[in-house]
Amino acid sequence: MSFGGVTWVLLVPVLAAPLLAALPDYRLSARINILASFLTLLAALSLFGWRGETSSYFLVDDLNVIFIVLNTLVGFTTSLFSASYIGHELETGRLTPAYLRFYHAMYQVMMFGMNLALIANNIGLMWVAIELATLSTVMMVGIYRTHEALEAAWKYFILASVGIALALFGTILVYMAAEPVVGEGIPGMTWTTLVAHAAHFDPGLLNVAFVFLFLGYGTKVGLAPLHAWLPDAHAEGPTPISAVLSGLLLNVALYAILRFKMLMALNAGVIDTGPLLATVGLISVLFAAFMLYRRRDIKRLFAYSSIEHMGIIVFAFGMGGALANFAGLLQMTMHSLTKSAIFFTVGHVAQVKGTQRISEIRGLTESHPMLGWLLVLGVIAIAGMPPLGIFMSEFLIVSSTFARAPLLAVALVLGLLIAFGALLLRLQGFAFGEPSEGRAPVRASYFPAYAHLGLVLLGGLYLPPVLVSWFQHVARMLG
Repeated sequence: MSFGGVTWVLLVPVLAAPLLAALPDYRLSARINILASFLTLLAALSLFGWRGETSSYFLVDDLNVIFIVLNTLVGFTTSLFSASYIGHELETGRLTPAYLRFYHAMYQVMMFGMNLALIANNIGLMWVAIELATLSTVMMVGIYRTHEALEAAWKYFILASVGIALALFGTILVYMAAEPVVGEGIPGMTWTTLVAHAAHFDPGLLNVAFVFLFLGYGTKVGLAPLHAWLPDAHAEGPTPISAVLSGLLLNVALYAILRFKMLMALNAGVIDTGPLLATVGLISVLFAAFMLYRRRDIKRLFAYSSIEHMGIIVFAFGMGGALANFAGLLQMTMHSLTKSAIFFTVGHVAQVKGTQRISEIRGLTESHPMLGWLLVLGVIAIAGMPPLGIFMSEFLIVSSTFARAPLLAVALVLGLLIAFGALLLRLQGFAFGEPSEGRAPVRASYFPAYAHLGLVLLGGLYLPPVLVSWFQHVARMLG
């Protein structure tokens, strides 16, 4: 592999992780973490112009370059937010310098695992990379070492391990289906080879394989009823990790599902995977929408919002077709940016108020106007209000569904309206209610939230023609 963008996307976090583990000074390690994330983003952006040669292990195409750039962008802005957030945790004694070294090192390991999963041209390597990203986030969820944090990390580990084991079994079944056609060894696990010969694979094995792969990676996506780990992991882990979980790691698992969906579409004898995705996606939307009304923790509230939006995205890809796939890609991008911005703001809100309980977070627009209005804008965006980007993507999904399955569109709109009502109900209290007491002000970095929400606003008002044509091309790839 030559030293191009692909190499640096993987090499920078690999080199940064041991260095950050060895540095005792927090401020220096935070800056190096930011620098490493920025260099990884630059390497990812270079993939738009030069991708290098495809090998048996690494692949960059029109589909995964979108995921890679989004992954590194949110990774960089989260590192900026993390510097001020984690610094406050050190000052208040919730984290020690040793834990901070561990945190920064694991952050780069996590970024490496996700980047590797997206770039992998080998289904086995992709599985290993997703497992690496999972294990690193498990350790970061439990970093506070409280009873609740360790319980959440253990729950996450158990459920994610079950899911990843199912995905491994599905991966083995795909290899078994490919072996009689392409032979033993590496070719039977290489994406480009599998795609070229998928029409000749045993349909029965592929059907069983996809069920296991969808259940396995669907657990990582957080689809109901496989979602149980997600709210606890968001609520008890550091808020930067909540931003990464919602904005990035769910997308990586979704990417794996989409790859196998494309493989299934090339074999005329297999089942249609679209109805399965659409059904589970719609169930997730409706379930999460109702659950939003019963949340008492602000991070759990937005964790269930992530379940709802991942359900919308999976539903869109399940419906298929150029318009629905385009809308799914747009929804995924806007959700990652919006939800990350919300968690950036929520993290500082929890530090200012000294709590995550919604009942004790009141009147932010009066007590802390900057945080309050940022949160208002974020909630309006994630609820799908015009003219923000999520409104555009949800409008396109609903329009596409009405044209093909009106009853499903009615159910989808019902779920969207229920979730919309829950979010506005909560917003009225913690943004405009009677101001509650809080702790002393904290040093906050507002740039990541402003930057993300600015992109979300731009996505609603004006999508660059280059981005539109790129998404349209990828939508046609997805079928």
